[in-house]
Amino acid sequence: MTFTLTPTGTMHFGPGSLVGLPEAVGSARAFVVTDPGIAAAGILDRVLAVLPEAEVFAEVEPNPSVNTVARAIAASGRAEVVVALGGGSSLDAAKAVALGAANPGVAAADLDYRAEGLRPGLPIVAIPTTAGTGAETNGFGVIEDTAAHRKIYLGNSSTQPIVSILDPELTVGLPARATAATGVDALVHGIESLTSRSRNPISEAYAHQAVRLVYRWLPVAVKDGTDLEARGQLLLGAHLAGLALSISGLGLVHGLAHAITARTGAPHGLALASVLREVLEFNVPSCGEPYRRIAVDLERDDLVEAVREFVETVGAATTPAELGCTPDMVADLAAVALADSVTANTPRIPTENELRDLLTTAMEGR
Repeated sequence: MTFTLTPTGTMHFGPGSLVGLPEAVGSARAFVVTDPGIAAAGILDRVLAVLPEAEVFAEVEPNPSVNTVARAIAASGRAEVVVALGGGSSLDAAKAVALGAANPGVAAADLDYRAEGLRPGLPIVAIPTTAGTGAETNGFGVIEDTAAHRKIYLGNSSTQPIVSILDPELTVGLPARATAATGVDALVHGIESLTSRSRNPISEAYAHQAVRLVYRWLPVAVKDGTDLEARGQLLLGAHLAGLALSISGLGLVHGLAHAITARTGAPHGLALASVLREVLEFNVPSCGEPYRRIAVDLERDDLVEAVREFVETVGAATTPAELGCTPDMVADLAAVALADSVTANTPRIPTENELRDLLTTAMEGR
């Protein structure tokens, strides 16, 4: 085995760590990329209190589209640093904005992570307000191509945040359902990193600790959203899971969830939850030893059953049908998921017919 690790950016963790934002930005002209919910919750005001000269784009929607990215790029003006504030949607959009702002004239959809010849993106300071995506750990953003009804990956290594501020105080107001959905995302990142074809001992170390933290603390945070210790431990778990997936890549749960959210607009974490059990069961023949090790992290005998109970306990259990999928979508969802680059990293590669059967089973919600 051989592998190379690229150092990640600086990370500041702890209650009140937002106070370090001005130092992270320095004298550069800042452009804040966020969403209406963050503005309405008063979190944007807290950022502007320490960064009063910043310009703001607060129009990022859940599952952001290339059209939104294009509008944000157009609004970025003479920005010198991008402050990504919010959940995974805002952080993902900010990466594309940072790259687009440095490459005027390039269409938003062409800011692909595989594109060559692009100038490096503007530096990014990331401030996650949910504990789920770990988007502050990597340089790519998952953006919706609304015309094609699929997810595309924008950004590149230059848009990995140079500084991340993990302040659990900023996550306290997140509702229980959103806390559960984003937490499931972090758990899936850990599990898929531990079963990925591209995993290595470093990604496994990150992922095992991430799984332990999320499994232990997500039910606590869902029950009491003001528990600052639970909020902080979840932020750390999500960050570690992000570090893991940045090395190992993901798998079929994400491939299917990307297809579901692109068709229905469902929250990413709930889309993951809707197919999680079925994918775990499908992968059993290829994941005996990894599953046993993850079950040890959970102090359980059976991983699939433990995860099923966990998703129900935190209130994230759902089906693709409940999220808006219909039987006539199954063939297209299977084809889109199979073509998603993350699916190629899954431990057991499905056929299109197997994916159709899996989705049909998930929709029936056995």
